[in-house]
Amino acid sequence: MPQLDQELCEWTEVVSRKLPSLSAAEARVLALYSFGMVVVQSCGLTSIAVFLGVLLGRQENRVRQQLREFTYAGEDKRGDKRRTVKVESSFGELLGWVLSWWADEEHRLALALDATTFKQVFTVLVVSVMYRGCAIPVAWCVLSATKKGQWRDHWESLLDVLVPNVPADWTVLVLADRGLYAKWLYQGICKRGWHPFLRINQQGLFRPDGSTCFRPLCGLVQPSRPIWSGGVTCFKTTSAQLDCTLLARFDPVYTDPWLILTDLPSHIADIAWYGMRSWIEAGFKDLKRGGWSWQHTKMTDPARAARLWLVIALATLWVLSVGGYAEAAIPVCSLPFLPPFFPYRARPRRTSRPRLLSAFARGLCSILAALIRGDGLPFGDFVPEPWPISPQPFSFLSNTYP
Repeated sequence: MPQLDQELCEWTEVVSRKLPSLSAAEARVLALYSFGMVVVQSCGLTSIAVFLGVLLGRQENRVRQQLREFTYAGEDKRGDKRRTVKVESSFGELLGWVLSWWADEEHRLALALDATTFKQVFTVLVVSVMYRGCAIPVAWCVLSATKKGQWRDHWESLLDVLVPNVPADWTVLVLADRGLYAKWLYQGICKRGWHPFLRINQQGLFRPDGSTCFRPLCGLVQPSRPIWSGGVTCFKTTSAQLDCTLLARFDPVYTDPWLILTDLPSHIADIAWYGMRSWIEAGFKDLKRGGWSWQHTKMTDPARAARLWLVIALATLWVLSVGGYAEAAIPVCSLPFLPPFFPYRARPRRTSRPRLLSAFARGLCSILAALIRGDGLPFGDFVPEPWPISPQPFSFLSNTYP
């Protein structure tokens, strides 16, 4: 028990140092809450309280109340000096935490914007860091699912709080699916010094640079011409027109082709980068049935849910730092190099390996194994894997529209 107390104190110190906007009491409860969530593998309050009560020799109900009050508004807490946890103040600090553990030689970052829903109760707008097939939430806004209104102000506020925490010389890619595309979003990302990578629908027209005629987006790529890229004026309506780079790719395994708008030149941007956007879907799975089981929450207040998401984001950050670091340490191939005269030498060696276990699941296993062995709480660095690349370089393909 003394060793565990020391390890929890160490985790609390890390949380307090990386999230300085929290008070000492808030950091202490957040550290305890996130630790219990990781071990129990659930965000269920009762399960975590029972586990921590047994582990620390405390009364279960007292632990439960302590954790519950973390999500309360200040006026609903016991005591005169209690305050509301200001979740928004932690967004930039969470991103700064991720980058402080980021590989020194990597100055690229992929962020994804997306929304997830919980029944007819919540809609959550999330900005996440894409990392090794998973997603780390760093900023979010929890809205009532039945409340009507525009999302523009929310997205712009989330981006604004994150921008100061990324070095100006980094390349930041912001990915979003078709449902979130808007001209203001594209321009807002560019205005902040980042690079949009936004997918659009096929319904519309575009005009290649140097051409005087608008042509349909539908049919731009097809089996005989699977990839196209170039500078364009996208959309014919004056209010919607956008001067940008259009990247297009057709793949028979998908129903619709990828049509991506970006400000990066076509000789630099690779449409394969858009594949990283799907990692946020894996992140939502980790938040729900594949990890923290947030879909079982009984909460109905968006503000309380937003504070619970801070615990979830912290637990996810910790687990992925450990799991990703462990994954990066696995050799690509454990077989020795074959001599030149060996008959199978001509067969190409694999330069990558399939991911048999997600970085999230690997992180959970690594943390639990370390605790059982008595090795202390493990921490890891973020070692991003190379961004995906297209199987055939754009330079080998014609960009001429027939």
